[in-house]
Amino acid sequence: MTTLTLIGKPDCHLCDVASEIIDAVVAELPDAAAERIEIVEASIADDPVLYELWWEKIPVVLIDGDLHAHWRLSADRLRDALEAAVQQDALEKESR
Repeated sequence: MTTLTLIGKPDCHLCDVASEIIDAVVAELPDAAAERIEIVEASIADDPVLYELWWEKIPVVLIDGDLHAHWRLSADRLRDALEAAVQQDALEKESR
């Protein structure tokens, strides 16, 4: 599985926009790819560690724990990154 994490906070307009972009991009992916993506949302309001790390940069998007974007999210760039991550995951799974 590829894990996409959206870190934000309540009442954050840019976080809402990022969530909408994520939903749209994942919905456009082929079903086989979309099924391999787990979307996790986390709030800096609920986690002091996340707050300390990311409060100045929300929304933050991580793909498999690696920083993909902060502040503004590009649908095209996200689509490319998710497709690459899903392909890499599939290749690793085949080699096992």
